[in-house]
Amino acid sequence: MISEAAALTAEQFADFSTLITTRLGIKMPEGKRVLLQSRLHRRVRELGMETVDEYHRLFFSDPQMQADELEHLLNLATTNKTDFFREPAHFDRLVDDVLPAWRKRPPSPVFRVWCAGCSSGEEAYTLAMTLLEQRRLQPFEFSLLATDVCTRVLGIAKQAIYSPEQATPIPEALKSRYLLRSRDPKHPVVRIAPEVRACVQFGQLNFLAPDFGIREMFDVIFFRNVMIYFDRATQQEVVGRMCHNLRVGGTLFIAHAETLQGLPLPLRTVGPSVYRREAGAPPS
Repeated sequence: MISEAAALTAEQFADFSTLITTRLGIKMPEGKRVLLQSRLHRRVRELGMETVDEYHRLFFSDPQMQADELEHLLNLATTNKTDFFREPAHFDRLVDDVLPAWRKRPPSPVFRVWCAGCSSGEEAYTLAMTLLEQRRLQPFEFSLLATDVCTRVLGIAKQAIYSPEQATPIPEALKSRYLLRSRDPKHPVVRIAPEVRACVQFGQLNFLAPDFGIREMFDVIFFRNVMIYFDRATQQEVVGRMCHNLRVGGTLFIAHAETLQGLPLPLRTVGPSVYRREAGAPPS
């Protein structure tokens, strides 16, 4: 049990939550105080400090400490839950509808996909395996960008090493083709094969940045299970800016638990949690 002296006070939580929301757009209601407190305790121990109070005091009084520690704090604030082939109907839609429509009238010689909010890489590698399977049937070129704000999970994604349990949702045929298994029985892990890893370009991106720094136009954007952490104004701002990088006729996938209903965006619903980019300028 956490002692009262070690607890994150309401005032301290307000300081951290305001900074996190300002920097990342992530909602930090009072209900997240215990979660943030738990994560801060781990960081306090790593730094050899005594209490969260000491961390808070130094963070907000020492500019150099804040500069050195800001990335760690923002990493603590993000929730990174993902799986291979999560919400599989979207990958079926990609294969059965979106890609065939692109093949008929390709606006460019490369099918471009953006996995926005890629977390530890499972969704990005699912997309890569799915597209590689389609390329085996009928050759075409594709590119796959995967971004996240959290540098910790991006490191995991680039390593591409997962437990057998994490790999369970991957179909057996794809496991045999695209996974490498450890030969050490004491460490039974799997690694995504080089052919798949080579398809994905990972990068850090903060959705609240005034400029995403992305110049490519995408045919597909997967932006799933990220908006639930934003308020409606931030959702509109982020998706509106994202539309600047989605071709007219391109497809946006969001999570089944999310909605864009009521937001003034150049998007038309074409399926459950699936939107098509319409002509017209997105919000600035």
